[in-house]
Amino acid sequence: MKQSYIKLIALLLVVSFILSGCMFPSNELAKNQVPNDMQLETVQTSIETYQEQMDGLLPIKTKDADTPIFEKYVVDFDLLKEMQVLAEVPGNAFENGGSYQYVIIHAEEDPQVKLIDLKSVDELRQLYIQIDTYRSKNLYPPFGEKIADDLFTIDYEKLKMDNHPTVTSPYTNENLPVIIDSEGNIYIDYRIDLARELEDLDHSYEQGDDIRYLLADNHPFVPVYSLPYTINENEEPDFLLKE
Repeated sequence: MKQSYIKLIALLLVVSFILSGCMFPSNELAKNQVPNDMQLETVQTSIETYQEQMDGLLPIKTKDADTPIFEKYVVDFDLLKEMQVLAEVPGNAFENGGSYQYVIIHAEEDPQVKLIDLKSVDELRQLYIQIDTYRSKNLYPPFGEKIADDLFTIDYEKLKMDNHPTVTSPYTNENLPVIIDSEGNIYIDYRIDLARELEDLDHSYEQGDDIRYLLADNHPFVPVYSLPYTINENEEPDFLLKE
């Protein structure tokens, strides 16, 4: 449990660092805080050009091997500018004071540029602070009801909150629950969004497949801080738990 506590503190510091440049001034232009198809297309084109010139290499920042897949391949705008394949960093990018971080999915097959909604990360950061405060005084994290093996709701009353903690969905703007595992790590629960995608979209996913790409492939955003999900026998989203 001590190791889990240290891991929680470390992740809090990482998230705080990511967001240190994202506390926007009140007069920040609105265009810098919304996704922009043209900006995505411009970055996509510049990455494809960079790959052609660099024998297939991607302009990404170095991350640890165990970094979650949707947060692993962060676009390095400095490399794109050095190669003169991108004139300027998008106004809505984190590096330019915006509220999105540009990342790449399908890096080894068909690299596609997507966005991390840093507003969601900020909401998680605030919850981490509350959990950290609680754990400084208690042996165990604020576990609530068990919802799957090693997964629990968060007991909001232990944190002196009025309701269950949620994060605003970048896909639907609905409130998505935040859950916690047995080691004290917290995640956004995307089952509400995934259920809608399964109902609205034709797909070929089967039990055992990771269906998070229903969100990542069909929207500008990646499901950041998520666990893998699959389809259960009722064709509903369910956690893809390790055997």
